[in-house]
Amino acid sequence: MSTNKQQVSKEVPFRGGGFTHKPIIFVGPLVFICLIALLEWGTSTGWISDLTLPRPSGVAQTLVDLYNSGLLFKHLLPSLTRLLMGSIMGITVGIAVGLLIGLFNLVRAGALPVVAALFPVPKIALLPLFVIWFGIDEGSKYALIALGSFTPTVVATYAAIDNVDRGYIRMGQSFGLSWVSIVRKIVLPGALPGILSGLRISLAISIILLVAAEMLGASYGIGAYVLEAGSLYDLERLFAGVFILSVLGVIINWFVGVLERRLLSWRT
Repeated sequence: MSTNKQQVSKEVPFRGGGFTHKPIIFVGPLVFICLIALLEWGTSTGWISDLTLPRPSGVAQTLVDLYNSGLLFKHLLPSLTRLLMGSIMGITVGIAVGLLIGLFNLVRAGALPVVAALFPVPKIALLPLFVIWFGIDEGSKYALIALGSFTPTVVATYAAIDNVDRGYIRMGQSFGLSWVSIVRKIVLPGALPGILSGLRISLAISIILLVAAEMLGASYGIGAYVLEAGSLYDLERLFAGVFILSVLGVIINWFVGVLERRLLSWRT
């Protein structure tokens, strides 16, 4: 009998490793190193045509030349400024509107149809309109990036609020918590993971719109640099620009991950 109890109470391990994610730091860099080595071998041996892909070593030399000439920061700083300003405006207003939609029925009834109408519109199609409204300079680029990050942030925010477990809210009501306390202590912490997930999407869209805006109307910026390299069919410069954008995306993803670890430490 005691043997049967021991067998029943024995913990059965989950073969997938459970739901706790354990970072394996070396795997990601190793994958990139293998891909770069494969491309270097393929382009140097002629297995991959130089008209299709440039040598990674040539792209690296282009990046070094960009840095030494000072052109790297001449293109990078305007792009970072546009990305930062536009994203801050769009995400801040988006979180505020998403909270209002998620918490107030009247706001949801009025604002949700507007957000639903704006969300599927390709934002780059509105750039000519923004140029008319805000001019060809920085204002139109800020507005485009802000709108592009605004709509996914709104959707992620109110959807995260809708997905908060109503059992916790009823529990707070049963303990006599006020509406403000329930929102501050239950709804917002419960919605925060969804809001941060939406932040990743919003920032990725912001980078895409940044490049598109700079391609259509900028003298300096990573998008303008990529467009110029593409028009000259300079693959090494083109891939150098793409590499810079990829690194920018990785840094943003890392930053959001740091926010998640700090703000969601209660989940561990």
